[in-house]
Amino acid sequence: MNISIILAAYDSGHFHGGCGQGPDALISGGLAEALKLAGHDVDVHDIGKVVEDEQEREIGTGFAVCNAVSGEVRIALDNGRFPIVLAGNCLTSAGAVAGEGGDAIIWADQHGDLNTPDTSTSGFLDGMALATVLGLCWRRMAAQVPGFKAIDPARCVLVNARDLDPAEKELLEKLPIIRTECPDWAGAAAKLKATGAERIHMHVDLDVHDPEKLQANRYTTPGGPVPEQVRTAMCGLAGPLSIAGLTISAYDPGFDPKGDVPPLVGELVVELLSTMEGR
Repeated sequence: MNISIILAAYDSGHFHGGCGQGPDALISGGLAEALKLAGHDVDVHDIGKVVEDEQEREIGTGFAVCNAVSGEVRIALDNGRFPIVLAGNCLTSAGAVAGEGGDAIIWADQHGDLNTPDTSTSGFLDGMALATVLGLCWRRMAAQVPGFKAIDPARCVLVNARDLDPAEKELLEKLPIIRTECPDWAGAAAKLKATGAERIHMHVDLDVHDPEKLQANRYTTPGGPVPEQVRTAMCGLAGPLSIAGLTISAYDPGFDPKGDVPPLVGELVVELLSTMEGR
């Protein structure tokens, strides 16, 4: 398969800080080489620094990253390449969805990312990432991202979200989001396929994992699936569904002193692509 890896090295508006170091660390940890060894043609593109003002606000920078990612994803698809976005922040998936013309999303994350400016108690923009993709907030900002169209919540699969704020729990009782744990991927796949979705974006926040087995960043909650369970679930979902692109987010190498995460991400992506090729 022809692959374009797109690096978006921002975390909360900061270039190469925190999880913004993750994209480069995944590449230096051997992700591109693992894909090449598996027989894929791989090129790597870095969106670089999207704003020059060091005092740029997180919101403006976050959506500038989405704009840049949308363009790179569209170029990849126009060249017949499968886009894989390595991102510091989850909001970046809004740019990938826009570039792909995505009509559904699989969101694997220990958090719901379903807060809005009205419900958030922290003001953390990334805690509103999935809400943005689903058109629940930041509509005017998202509308400026080329190609962005909000995804119907009925076409969203939320995988293993275990750390939810009260407002998110209340929202999930009202919205038709498909919730699942990793072992129950088959039922979720069937429900999403029944919606007629044709261009599905897959988003994997690495903190979905059990931090005892894989700690990707500081935002850890006990429990969660082990890497093998995440791989099985993501590949299981990709088998019967049409995956248009992939985002891997929120890896902070400062919390991975032994470099355990990049090889596990390589295994996940290689197995996922193999599943897609075998469809």
